[in-house]
Amino acid sequence: MSETSGDVFGGDDIPRRLPRLHEATLADIPAQVGLFPLSGALLLPWGKLPLNVFEPRYIALIEDALAGNRLIGMVQPRDEADDEPAPPLYQVGCLGRITAFTERADGTFAITLSGVARFRILRESDGPRGYRIANIDASGYAADLTELEPAPIDRDRLMESLKRYFAAHQLRTSWTVIEQMEDDTLLVVLPMLVPFSADEKQALLEADTIDARAEVLFTLLEEDVDPDDDDDYEE
Repeated sequence: MSETSGDVFGGDDIPRRLPRLHEATLADIPAQVGLFPLSGALLLPWGKLPLNVFEPRYIALIEDALAGNRLIGMVQPRDEADDEPAPPLYQVGCLGRITAFTERADGTFAITLSGVARFRILRESDGPRGYRIANIDASGYAADLTELEPAPIDRDRLMESLKRYFAAHQLRTSWTVIEQMEDDTLLVVLPMLVPFSADEKQALLEADTIDARAEVLFTLLEEDVDPDDDDDYEE
């Protein structure tokens, strides 16, 4: 996804309401999980993240997850120029369950992760198949496992801020689809799909509550955007 141009999302693959993704409790969260570090890729609880997996160590991660509980930990490297084999990671990530996958003839995978709950990394180790493993603690994020109930969003402010942001960054989308989304859906879909920086996405992930996430979202959409920008918006 480009930060400067292109379509953010269309209409057919984006839900108007969030589906019930899981019936998990904290007791279902494993103490240890394989990590998939990927800069700029944000997975939130209740969200869905499609990924193409082609690097051998992460193919191994997917194979092991499919043979077990189907859970992997999505986390961002701290350095966007993560050309070192094991860059330092943010300490908060999101546990994702593989809910759809296709194994290609060349052994690579196309998968869909469904966000379960956030976690904090306690310590890391190297796994036997090349990917990193972490002991995690999700106890501080029990609310991620319950229904999302945000306070009502100022929809007029959101749409105005979003349209100005998209115009400033030369982005396109289906405004009709966005307008039809429920508030809880917007607060999962927009943070994941709008091309914010890695640091900005991490701030959205680490917001304590969904209402706090809404405030972070407004701040990110409204900063550094000219309020007098009168560019036309594509429908």
